[in-house]
Amino acid sequence: MVIDILTLFPKMFEGFLSESIIKRAIDNKLVTINVHNIRDYSKLKNKQVDDYPFGGGSGMVLMCEPIYDAICDLRREDSLVIMLTPGGYTFDEKRAYEFSKCKHIILLCGHYEGFDERISNFVDMKLSIGDYVLTGGELPAMVISDAVVRLIPGVIRKESLDSESFNDNLLDYPNYTKPVDFMGYKVPDVLLSGHHKNIDEYRHNEQIRLTKEYRNDLLEKRD
Repeated sequence: MVIDILTLFPKMFEGFLSESIIKRAIDNKLVTINVHNIRDYSKLKNKQVDDYPFGGGSGMVLMCEPIYDAICDLRREDSLVIMLTPGGYTFDEKRAYEFSKCKHIILLCGHYEGFDERISNFVDMKLSIGDYVLTGGELPAMVISDAVVRLIPGVIRKESLDSESFNDNLLDYPNYTKPVDFMGYKVPDVLLSGHHKNIDEYRHNEQIRLTKEYRNDLLEKRD
């Protein structure tokens, strides 16, 4: 898989790409992540890529031409071009699984007051990571890249993925490790029993309990 990220602030991705699972996936050639500066596609001498909005209003708007040129430069027949914006569909685990099967993803990071609306004619999807506003699309690009890359075969053991949160619309069950007793808080006896059937039943019941408490909307989807 190849992920191309278009941004005004490439340095924000340095730590993200050089640590932990993402770095290992890159080193193992399971994914290639390229970060491109939108200003490199500006035809203006000062590399300007934004301007004041027509009709007035505060802030600046990202211009069509440099982003269009960037998309044209990077796009392939198998590309999925995603505009990151609060006004898009909500990203979730289902979409992460769908994206993990893609060969090429292009992520457009908005900033300031967002994109000239006409840019939406040249993308495949608008996507948001939640009902809140951030200063730019860089963090959403990292979130989506992380969620997708970890689902690529070989990045993480399949056994670890099978029992994660949101599988079958349930949150993950709680996990414990040593010591057995920490300041009076003890590991549930069933997890120490070695009885795998009882352990599986306990964990499933805990998934339902936690989902009902924190994300009852997921249980409604199951129904």
